[in-house]
Amino acid sequence: MNERFALTMGDPAGVGPEIVIDALCKLPEFADRVVVFGEQSILERARVMIAHPRANSLQFELVETSHDTKFEPGVASAASGAASISAIEAATRACIRGDCSALITTPINKTALKLAGSRFPGHTEMLASLVDVAHVAMMFATERLNVVLVTIHQSLRDAINGLSIESVSRTVEFAHNARHELGLQDRAPRIAVAGLNPHASEEGLFGDEEAKTIAPAIAACRLRGIDASGPYPPDTIFMRAKRGEFDIVVAMTHDQGLIPVKLEGIERAVNVTLGLPFLRASVDHGTAYDIAWRGRASSENLQYVMKWAAQVAVARIS
Repeated sequence: MNERFALTMGDPAGVGPEIVIDALCKLPEFADRVVVFGEQSILERARVMIAHPRANSLQFELVETSHDTKFEPGVASAASGAASISAIEAATRACIRGDCSALITTPINKTALKLAGSRFPGHTEMLASLVDVAHVAMMFATERLNVVLVTIHQSLRDAINGLSIESVSRTVEFAHNARHELGLQDRAPRIAVAGLNPHASEEGLFGDEEAKTIAPAIAACRLRGIDASGPYPPDTIFMRAKRGEFDIVVAMTHDQGLIPVKLEGIERAVNVTLGLPFLRASVDHGTAYDIAWRGRASSENLQYVMKWAAQVAVARIS
């Protein structure tokens, strides 16, 4: 397998271009391991702004996916959204062909995607469509807490209405198969499934989703040999996982899972898409329009993601 990584530029109006250049300056060993997908003029503009001694001499392979994009720093636009999409599509095709073994993405903006005419609210849904898979799952990995989500970019009402035995069990199965992403080579992951309601419904006092949907899904997974248990009260299960009782928590909704992840700190967190035919890892922060193109953006999270992806890629082929 080719161990080169596809790295997307992200939204030109956000911090993506500058953190790409800064990360490659600070991790020079990756400069010949990545193929950057984006726009040369934008990346050159970022290079000039980066105050790093390696910036002027930095060399990397570039696949130019857009040209002459007109954008205003910190402002979502159809042009910036279209440039983001072009980079993602080209990088994904490279991974499908096997030219690159992993896809590393920097932030895109949901409003810019919509202005560009995209029907997708984010990377996860777009990637699933590009590789033509019916289902994927969004996982977040930190040093002490791993979380995978049953529902992602929906209103809370729609997410709750969309919970089913099938969707919960499918997500548990994604977690079970994420051994390399979890750093587990010799055993199956211990999976804790969070409830939806306070106190995991307290035996039906606060709702019936646990009894009707979540518990049957766990039972079905256990019959297939998956080490899953629950449903556990959501207000304590993340603490228990963080202490080492479990390897990963299956959360029912976007914010239920991401609030504890964000509290761990976004600098050392990785957004992973499970269910793709290749590894996809992303930073755990947004476009940061408020500081974009001011020379203030930190590439610490991207550096962490790149090093994490390299370790997982080695584990996958060993």
